[in-house]
Amino acid sequence: MRVIVVGAGIAGLAATLSLRRAGCEVTLVEQAPRFGEIGAGIQLAPNATRVLRRLGLLAAVEAWAHRPPYVSFRRWSDGTEICRFPLGREAEDEFGAPYLQVHRADLHTALAGAVPRASVRLGTAVTGVDQDERSASVTTADGERLDADLVVAADGIRSPVRQWLFGADDAVFSGTAAYRAVLTADEVADLDLPPYAGWLGPRRHLVHYRLRRGELLNVVGVFETDTAAQESWTARAEPGEQLAAFAGWDPRPRALLERAGQVLRYGIYTRAPLERWNSGRITLLGDSAHAMTPFQAQGAAQALMDAAVLGDTLIGATSADVPDALHEYVARRLPTAHAVQASSARAGGDYHLPDGPGADARDARLRAFAAKDRFGPHAAAWGFEGPGA
Repeated sequence: MRVIVVGAGIAGLAATLSLRRAGCEVTLVEQAPRFGEIGAGIQLAPNATRVLRRLGLLAAVEAWAHRPPYVSFRRWSDGTEICRFPLGREAEDEFGAPYLQVHRADLHTALAGAVPRASVRLGTAVTGVDQDERSASVTTADGERLDADLVVAADGIRSPVRQWLFGADDAVFSGTAAYRAVLTADEVADLDLPPYAGWLGPRRHLVHYRLRRGELLNVVGVFETDTAAQESWTARAEPGEQLAAFAGWDPRPRALLERAGQVLRYGIYTRAPLERWNSGRITLLGDSAHAMTPFQAQGAAQALMDAAVLGDTLIGATSADVPDALHEYVARRLPTAHAVQASSARAGGDYHLPDGPGADARDARLRAFAAKDRFGPHAAAWGFEGPGA
């Protein structure tokens, strides 16, 4: 079975490894001239770390990760704790895998290091896809045609392959943007901070958690805005604008924003749900299929699960089986991914309620949830989903 995977981000690398594990011959095509991954913190719930274990990479990722003992939800103005949910050994015992917080670059490095260099074509931009009953192909910017039995598009939220398959479909601005910064543990040592917390306030929320075995602190301040913000991993905020956005907040989250040497600002975009991700011998995977807001910390996890399930459906398959295998992959993954996508969008609105009856009712719901289901409302996505996940 010959497979071409388009895109060498987390989704594409995981798909490559899962497909190789299924016995496929995989060519990973990436337009960038070298491997590289920008960004900062990423959260890996047990549904994601189970996949990493299956790929033989959990130990490598865990060596650089932080294991949060719990998550604490707090009021924006005075830091009053609303509730907390355990994430340490208790969650691992319940779900069969740990909850980890890692630097995105560390996860990317672990995945990339497991892919044989001979399987990777860097500096290769894809300008088109095609297929017939017997094969699929991609065309590169150099005019080269690469043939395979299957093409997997893991080319991100602005996926050209998605548009070639299903027509023009722009990314959708979520109405939110975020400030992002990373501080060292020494820079925040004097602050009374829980290791992982979400501060909830009117039209905005702030999250902070540890990275690299606790040596770094990742800070993300999300705010609602009526103006579409630039989608960029490298755009810098204007000096002091993050403090103005979080004026009046508890001194601790404000201190994080004030002490950050470099603050980046980016718009949060999603994609509208599709009725299907596949067409013949070509399929979408990861953000190209279901880009979502980060408010449930499940974007990377859902991409990893896509990769695992896709690999499962192709174990023992022949070229003639590819269209049916892709139907099975989509049938198994699409309902869950779309449910998480919708749940994440709702969570953002719930986090941003103004002070008053609505926020009080939300806090009561969270406390009640903590009393009956100690792992929190988002843990519904962490369960097992077939042998691949």
